Amino acid sequence: QVQLVESGGGLVQAGGSLTLSCVASGRTFSRSIMKWFRQGPGKQRELVADITSGGNTNYADSVKGRFTISRDNAKNTVYLQMNSLKSEDTAVYYCCVRGTLGSYEYWGQGTQVTVSS
Repeated sequence: QVQLVESGGGLVQAGGSLTLSCVASGRTFSRSIMKWFRQGPGKQRELVADITSGGNTNYADSVKGRFTISRDNAKNTVYLQMNSLKSEDTAVYYCCVRGTLGSYEYWGQGTQVTVSS
């Protein structure tokens, strides 16, 4: 059974940095798409960033230039480096691993990121 476990969330001051990680077990995902979503208070879930097996990345306009997504296939892990954090970044962040053609899709439990002023 596949499980995704996230870590790195917490409370941080505006302007600070956090790095989220998501480790998958039960299955390798070297050729999967890995994604980070978030849902802030009173907002719909939104895609933050994703990365393909070839290393191509996409970012939401709201985080472009501040966040960096990366992957380590040997560790079945995806990371989200978050810099220059703003109050608007406060949300529950979710990791998602998706196989080609939607052959599989798994989600982490979510981790809370709170940015205070």
